Amino acid sequence: MMPKAAAPNPQKANSCHGDAVLSVDPPWCRDCRGNEYTYPEALDFIRLFHGHVAPGLVIGLKMVDWAREHLPEDILFDAVCETSSCLPDAVQMLTPCTVGNNWLKIKDLGRFALTLYDKFNGDGVRVFLDPAKLQHWPEFFDWFYKRKPKPEQDFDRLLEEIRQAGADSLSRTPATIHPSYRIKSSKGRIASCPLCGEAYPMIHGGICRGCQGEAPYAQRRVVEPREITQGPTLKVVPVVAASGKRALHDMTRVVPKQTKGPAFTQGQLMTTGDICRLQQMGRQHVYVGDAAREIPGWVHENQAALAFADAMAGPGVRYGTPPREGKVTLSANRNGLLVVDHQRLSAFNTVEGVMCASRKCFDVVETQSALAATRAIPLYLPETDFHTAMAVLSTGPLFRVAPMVPVNVGILVTGTEVFQGLIQDSFIPIIRSKVATYDCTVVKTAIVPDDRPAIRDGVEKMIAAGAGLIVTTAGLSVDPDDVTRQGLLDAGCTNLVYGAPILPGAMTLVARIGEINVIGVPACGLYHKTTSFDLLLPRILAGLIIGRSELAEMGHGGFCRDCPVCTYPQCTFGR
Repeated sequence: MMPKAAAPNPQKANSCHGDAVLSVDPPWCRDCRGNEYTYPEALDFIRLFHGHVAPGLVIGLKMVDWAREHLPEDILFDAVCETSSCLPDAVQMLTPCTVGNNWLKIKDLGRFALTLYDKFNGDGVRVFLDPAKLQHWPEFFDWFYKRKPKPEQDFDRLLEEIRQAGADSLSRTPATIHPSYRIKSSKGRIASCPLCGEAYPMIHGGICRGCQGEAPYAQRRVVEPREITQGPTLKVVPVVAASGKRALHDMTRVVPKQTKGPAFTQGQLMTTGDICRLQQMGRQHVYVGDAAREIPGWVHENQAALAFADAMAGPGVRYGTPPREGKVTLSANRNGLLVVDHQRLSAFNTVEGVMCASRKCFDVVETQSALAATRAIPLYLPETDFHTAMAVLSTGPLFRVAPMVPVNVGILVTGTEVFQGLIQDSFIPIIRSKVATYDCTVVKTAIVPDDRPAIRDGVEKMIAAGAGLIVTTAGLSVDPDDVTRQGLLDAGCTNLVYGAPILPGAMTLVARIGEINVIGVPACGLYHKTTSFDLLLPRILAGLIIGRSELAEMGHGGFCRDCPVCTYPQCTFGR
């Protein structure tokens, strides 16, 4: 805690006439030791701690003080700041909570708010600078919304308006912090990074995060021509002298438009009869030797590819051995839905000298179908690049095949015109056919009018019939008669998300009733052969969570080209 600034002497308060005595300023804030700070003293304290008077820190001190006033006495509290600017310093100035002791956590949401909470049960109070309350203080408002460049701000007026506003510019609400923020973190085991030699927590991977590329330092790597061909010293012999020696790696033979594959495999003993074939392949020299022999500082392509594949393969995924042409292919070990950690796949592919190519995430795959392949680019990969790549893979597999579990399905058709027989229903056979593709059984169907109680009752009958998935059709547009959503809420739907960036299927609905999934299919499903329902059904059967963020990601590739002849899934829709 920084020392408290000296309090002004009330006997020496200034007066414009020199003889009037002004009252002492009321406290602006208090620290955890009970020390009170008037507004001028708070500004001095800020100069000592922060280096200069920052308006955000001035009001931040009031926010911390106001939050502490509404905490129960004698509790141990922690803090969360929703911005990295100014507020963390206010917390550290007035409370024992600091970044260093981990009692202060910063979750940078860009909001000028903080929460003080009981560190054991998470209950606390959240205080935020309320824009709706700043209208009476124009300079304060303009500063908060950055409407003026700093040179144009009236700084003295700004500080005066902050003083006048005080707690009247703030709002507070009760808050409960999620348990994940209350768990004491641990670094775990410590190791020496094989690249830089410095100590780091092993939970960060095979190398430290600095060597993974997260260091904040400017690094410029100059690649000289010698680096392009630099590698371990290998034994090279002319093709005419290759007889009786073993190939160091697979050698590929390509016959244009006919075949491509390894004509010679790693470790294969070459004979005199092979010399002509090697020459026909355009080989004048070949690498020979024992690939199993370790070369300090280098990793053979086969060894690297096997290590990569082993780390990438998750549940439902296997890989073939031995590598072919330095490459290992991963395939499905069961029917299901391919799930790809595409962010870490991209991170892996940024490592120099390695690659992995895969099918698209959420592809429906069958047993033994190829999913991805990985390899090292050079014949021998520098050990540093190998460890970097393995560090990216150390936190878990990149690929898994989620089994799609067949469920009992209930189909609820909504629409007064269908219920009254004015038009014939076409939805039930369409949905029945699509769910049958995944071995699902339709246990109940019903047609109800556009009526909230009728829709609610229909859903309850589906649940009573044992449906694990309820599909509602139509009634999802903006028409005043369409009340499907309201009826579903009456039936107990939660986590309801309406609308998706998918065409056709923009008015799709997804929700849950307990463990039962609900999906609303808009009327476009009657016309288009393939819609959002075809993209979402496999994910639902695979047990994947579908919320607003998951739907938002589907916008990229969610535009159907409406081809005259539909070739889905052999097209770009949903990819």
